[in-house]
Amino acid sequence: MSLNKLRVYGRKGAGYHMALYIKRIYEPASEGDGMRILVDRLWPRGLSKERAQLTLWMKEVTPSPALRTWFGHRPERFAEFRARYEAELASLEVQPYLHKLKQWSEKDVVTLLYAARDPKINHAIILKQYIEQLLI
Repeated sequence: MSLNKLRVYGRKGAGYHMALYIKRIYEPASEGDGMRILVDRLWPRGLSKERAQLTLWMKEVTPSPALRTWFGHRPERFAEFRARYEAELASLEVQPYLHKLKQWSEKDVVTLLYAARDPKINHAIILKQYIEQLLI
């Protein structure tokens, strides 16, 4: 299962925690997913909107089309892809969306959904880790 959970215990006190998950969109939705947010620029192939059960489709936090095409899910490019994608996430245009994800994570479970086949080499992992840094 490609579900990754992040709990952050931080500055807001001992009882404070957040849960942020990533999950492949083709896996069945569950009650524990909380807010289901698609973080892919393209709609996943062969998936109906009913089956996706999305709360939101947030294209604004996805890699640019040029970066996505360059990466091509080639493992040897993942380190450079990470650096380039993090630079895109740091842009002023993207920051409001990341902060919105942070706010939602403070109140509810948020599951970031992606379509990539490889659960270890995809942009959702980088996005989750980037948000984790914002949360601490």
